[in-house]
Amino acid sequence: MRKAKKILVLMSVAVAAFVIAPSCGIYSFREKGTLPPDIKTVKVHVFESRARYTNTQFPTRLKDALELKVVRQTRLSRSNSEDAHYQIEGYVSGYDVNPSGISGQTTATERLTVSIHLTVRNTLHGKTEEYDVSRSFDYPANLTLQEAEVRLLDEMIRNLSDEIFNRIFSNW
Repeated sequence: MRKAKKILVLMSVAVAAFVIAPSCGIYSFREKGTLPPDIKTVKVHVFESRARYTNTQFPTRLKDALELKVVRQTRLSRSNSEDAHYQIEGYVSGYDVNPSGISGQTTATERLTVSIHLTVRNTLHGKTEEYDVSRSFDYPANLTLQEAEVRLLDEMIRNLSDEIFNRIFSNW
């Protein structure tokens, strides 16, 4: 009974935090209505690979995931035209592996860090913004990078498309 009471109190605190936090201005998301009203279309280009190594599927899958997210979560329509109101392009600037966990005298965990440089052009207003995002993904050191990519690719695409979307369409 005591444990149930604790859970109820924690849930109440969590709900209160979700209700109060947005109203106190800590986080401010741009919503569908805050995009300029004349911006109606978006084109997401395939990301180039400028890193020393990149999984060959990664740039195209990232483009597809980001495009889908933008179309589903904003009022923008996808366009293949070079005249799209928002042009999102970029390149993979880093795809680096480093040891992240050591057990005894051997590496137990490797960390793949993927970095993306973005350029967002607003063709109607002649504005260009640039962003850099990166995410790290850990995997057991007994796997090769290619084996780890098989396990991590879906997570990498999901996390990086979320990170890019938030960077472009949110105020944080």
